[in-house]
Amino acid sequence: MAAALSRALKLPGKKSSELGEYDPLTQADSEDESEEDDLVLNYPRNGLGRDTRLGGGSTKLRGGRTGRLVAAEDEAQEDEDEWRERPSSKSQHDRGDVKGGQYWSPSRDDRGQPGGSGLRVHGTDEEVKRRRRKNAMRASFFLVPLVCAMMLVLLCAFLIPCQKGALVKRPQWERALGDAAGVTPPALALWDVDGDSVDDVLLSVTEWTNDTHLTQGNKIHSAVVLSGATGQVLWRKITWESVMYIQCGLRLSAQPSPVCLLIGKSIIMAVNGTTGKNLWSALLKNIESQAVLLPDLQGDSLPDLLIATLPADEALDLSLTLISGLTGARLGQSVSFNLTGQGKLIGPLLHETQQSAAYILFGLGNVVAISLRDLYMRATSRLPMAQTLRRKDPGWEGLKKTNSSSFIHIFRGSERVDFLLPLVAGFGTRYNNLDTVSNLNSSKSDWVLVHGSSKISMLRQRDVRKQWTFNSAPIHSQPTPGHFNDDGILDVFIQHSANGTMTALVIDGANGRPLWTAQFVCPHLVLEAAAVSTSTGLSAFVFWASEPIGAQKNVTKETVALGVTAAEPVIRKLFLLHPTYPRILLELSSTTDTIVAAAASYEGRLKDASYISVSSRPTPDSEPAARIVKSMSLRAAIAKGQTVTLGEDSRTGTALEINTFFRRLFFKHE
Repeated sequence: MAAALSRALKLPGKKSSELGEYDPLTQADSEDESEEDDLVLNYPRNGLGRDTRLGGGSTKLRGGRTGRLVAAEDEAQEDEDEWRERPSSKSQHDRGDVKGGQYWSPSRDDRGQPGGSGLRVHGTDEEVKRRRRKNAMRASFFLVPLVCAMMLVLLCAFLIPCQKGALVKRPQWERALGDAAGVTPPALALWDVDGDSVDDVLLSVTEWTNDTHLTQGNKIHSAVVLSGATGQVLWRKITWESVMYIQCGLRLSAQPSPVCLLIGKSIIMAVNGTTGKNLWSALLKNIESQAVLLPDLQGDSLPDLLIATLPADEALDLSLTLISGLTGARLGQSVSFNLTGQGKLIGPLLHETQQSAAYILFGLGNVVAISLRDLYMRATSRLPMAQTLRRKDPGWEGLKKTNSSSFIHIFRGSERVDFLLPLVAGFGTRYNNLDTVSNLNSSKSDWVLVHGSSKISMLRQRDVRKQWTFNSAPIHSQPTPGHFNDDGILDVFIQHSANGTMTALVIDGANGRPLWTAQFVCPHLVLEAAAVSTSTGLSAFVFWASEPIGAQKNVTKETVALGVTAAEPVIRKLFLLHPTYPRILLELSSTTDTIVAAAASYEGRLKDASYISVSSRPTPDSEPAARIVKSMSLRAAIAKGQTVTLGEDSRTGTALEINTFFRRLFFKHE
């Protein structure tokens, strides 16, 4: 107790420097050591001599017989004298040599018993400094990586968004807009017009109204833009006639916002995509096609446009009109062609050959081509401004039947052509827009050709010859290119309906052989599928159908027709097919609405894709059917989806493996 009290009062246990006499408490402690002294740990706090100072000053050691260093400045000198007066003959046990001559060892009292502690310092101040620098470097080598790791963790925690949380909070929205107007598909386009990195939905809307002022036949037509994130209406523009096509992505130097085209039967309007404000208008008659993005023809550094018109009373006189992308003014006069054929309008499409020569593909039942150079000369009587647009491809020019003919015959036969589209992944609603990148890819590709209603072929762009041909039942919807195998060549997803049965097939783009097929209970349905690129490098195919025949009990081809004509509403289901598990379909949703249009849009920030569908929903007889627009996250739908097995397959894994695969699947741009 005396020793503890002495230490608490910081009494030195020897002759006081001020009073000149011994402290009785310390004296008692020296004669009768308690067990508390044995519990005192004596060690240098920093691994160095506690009293060593930088510079050339003297070294001072502090402490009593207990081995503790006293902080009082007025006792430092006497502590040093006490240490120096100890006889050198007293034995000490080394605890280990210290480099440079410094070591720590316990001291003994006059009776030879272990007492205080001592620190012996050998070496010069230079060696002490060297040791300090070495220890500082060791501490730095430890602390610097630790601090860097902590900073990295903080950056990851605060700067990188939590994709899982964003996916959960992402809204799934549905909105009713106007009247269904039958099952005719509306004009539909996807483009980010508000700058939030999510594609917005642009579509044409027709509504019935009792107000006949400024309307035609009690109908009011408009183009509406819905936010892709929330479904809220961003802007609405009233039009005099129904909008047939909506295209976005045109860039003008005076307009930092994207420019969208609203194309009706007799007018083309360019509007600001962010506000809907009118920029320019062009009046034409009998417009029949979308706008084709062309290179700059007149030297204003802005792309120009091409439109096809087809008069109803002159079915064979197809006209091509060039329009300035800056002002909407016509470039020269329309160029008419007398085509010997009938059927759907093919194109027009822009194609750039391997010789960098530009050609326009179009036709009625057949497919012909004309060089952009000749078209511009016939419209304006002068050559294009750019030298690159004056080129012709000798290989393509050799396909003309006569030297005087201006047509290059791409495909001509007894069977009419129903579809001709570039063999480009994702080509469809999203890629009918006017952005330069997607149009450049489309203009340099091979083509998918559907002719005779039941034949699908692949045309090589280098020599306009068929690579392969596949025969099937009549194909009613546009084929969808995507990657079903890993050979790097795009494959083709097609659908055909007959006798109440829909058959879906995937055709190998390399040789035209079927890679996958399945049959479904489904009435005639004309709706294009969507192919979305995934993290595996392959495409996921999303399509509408009904119950798979091979997976449903008591359903055969003979009973399909009865089911279709039954009074019960037809249930349509949205399926997702991934090539990794070809005999497994993932059912994403189901509805009794009639789907009339659909498209998929990527969301790179979330590694997700949105599926936009436009449907006609039945209402009471007194009211017309409503048009419903719905947005759905594919990853969220996959997480809630149900698996449907088409049949036995050696590659089909366990339920856990399949669920784990689909839940880890994410989407990306092609």
